[in-house]
Amino acid sequence: MTSSQPAETRTRGRSAQTATLAEIAREAGVSAPTVSKVLNGRADVAPATRSRVEELLHAHGYRRRRAEATRSPLLDLVFHELESAWAMEVIRGVENVARDAGLSVVLSESAGRLTPGRTWADQVAARRPHGVILVLSGLDESGRALLTSRSIPFVVVDPAGDPGTDVPSVGATNWQGGLAATRHLVELGHTRIGAISGPSQMMCSRARIDGYRAALETGGLPVDPGLVMTGDFHHETGYRQGLALLRRPDRPTAVFAGNDLQALGLYEAARELGLRIPEDLSVVGFDDLPVARWVGPPLTTVRQPLTEMAEAAARLVLDLGKGEDPAAAATRVELATSLVVRSSTGAPPAGG
Repeated sequence: MTSSQPAETRTRGRSAQTATLAEIAREAGVSAPTVSKVLNGRADVAPATRSRVEELLHAHGYRRRRAEATRSPLLDLVFHELESAWAMEVIRGVENVARDAGLSVVLSESAGRLTPGRTWADQVAARRPHGVILVLSGLDESGRALLTSRSIPFVVVDPAGDPGTDVPSVGATNWQGGLAATRHLVELGHTRIGAISGPSQMMCSRARIDGYRAALETGGLPVDPGLVMTGDFHHETGYRQGLALLRRPDRPTAVFAGNDLQALGLYEAARELGLRIPEDLSVVGFDDLPVARWVGPPLTTVRQPLTEMAEAAARLVLDLGKGEDPAAAATRVELATSLVVRSSTGAPPAGG
């Protein structure tokens, strides 16, 4: 018996695994080679045609079969910014896993944007890497659909926003780290404890400052909004916001900086104002970058296992690439932070 359903309706009713390129091409009004060009990130497709094909690939939940998804020996590592020792620790971890797997790493930067642009997505489609690792970044819906349709698995390290339950991600116990850093200062006897947070739109930053507030509240101390400054995880902001805190007539005797780079900026502000660390001011950072051990005085900080986080993300993205259904394996991995006490913290000054 011949079905009375229109071809388009029958195609939309198919499962994600049975929709073919020919059917998508027919619905888009283009040839199958044109759909293949879109899948492969080729530039010789009109923007309107590319958008129409991408929408249909997403609508059908199309996912390239493994046999079709011939991969190049690459891992794509994407940073929203690539300018600090923090990034080097992450690169080292991904390189460790890639090297053992016989893969090379391609570095990209999204110029401060929290989601990479369309040009990057097309380049990834053309490269066809084994997987994509995004750091302090994320993917919008169109970017996720593009990678999924090409069977390119992805993992987010320290996602900027809520990645959703279907996005694999790797992070650290940021709230616990903020709690431990601030509790250490409370136990030393400090009652006026400032903070320089990271960007408010980043989950890791919010979690650390929430841990700071929890430690003050459980220690019976008020949370003074005037002692909480917003930073951007850069040295310059630690210096600038540190000056603002330390010039207050009721300045804090201790400061929890949202990361080590801001803590080092705070060191510079304290020196400029003639304050000694830790005699006049105690400082705690976050990350435990190698420089934290060599700065004077050595920095008390929360160790975030950056290299291990990157290794976990690289292993996860490779494991996802071996599975039949990457979405089914989506998971959230959190590695533990730990407080490393050095010489930048001590009891508050007399009368403080």
